[in-house]
Amino acid sequence: MSQNISLVPSAEAIRKDWRLAAKLIDHTLLRPEATREQVARLCREAAEYGFYSVMVNPSNLAQCRDELRSTGVVVGTVIGFPLGATTSTAKLAEATDSLRLGATELDMVINIGALKSGQPDLVQMEMRSLVQLCHGFGALVKVIIETALLNTEEKNLACQLAAAVEVDFVKTSTGFSSAGATAADVALMRGVVGNRIGVKAAGGIRTAADLLAMVDAGASRIGASSSVAIVKELGAS
Repeated sequence: MSQNISLVPSAEAIRKDWRLAAKLIDHTLLRPEATREQVARLCREAAEYGFYSVMVNPSNLAQCRDELRSTGVVVGTVIGFPLGATTSTAKLAEATDSLRLGATELDMVINIGALKSGQPDLVQMEMRSLVQLCHGFGALVKVIIETALLNTEEKNLACQLAAAVEVDFVKTSTGFSSAGATAADVALMRGVVGNRIGVKAAGGIRTAADLLAMVDAGASRIGASSSVAIVKELGAS
């Protein structure tokens, strides 16, 4: 189910057509204080500008599913967010509920402490379990490795673990840690996974220049809350 990297537009192509950028963007609202009206606005913007998906907390899934019915906009959510420190059982339960509520893409935070403690089997077990569950529903899985908290060896290992169990994307960041995506980290992740799976850049992507830098580095999906400003900067009205 992994993404065909050859279909991802180049930064040069995106500069000529903002719609290509929109189709890479997960339009994101994960703030804990998000209101129903703010979620509704997120959905309206996604439909108007043609963003690939909305990415919301699980409690907002049903609203997004209903608001985006027949629009073609994908509904996604986060699992074990933002710390990744819930139990494996809790992550699977949250994922199961999210699938029932209409999510077709799930972004799970890995157990960062386990990775840093030399427990790669636990980290990979959670990835594998989520892949088996979600792929059974026809849903995609992205794993958030939180690059700001990892050294180079740990980033490499996390990406290797993900690719080995056929996760659909590795993702840089939650946007809630000490730093977000960097082009260097995206390039590192792409170098590890090759063209087998997607790389999602998220966290601190606020401008067209930010988006283009991530695409140049190898990102095939972008998570952003400043999505409208980004596509307007690229020429949307």
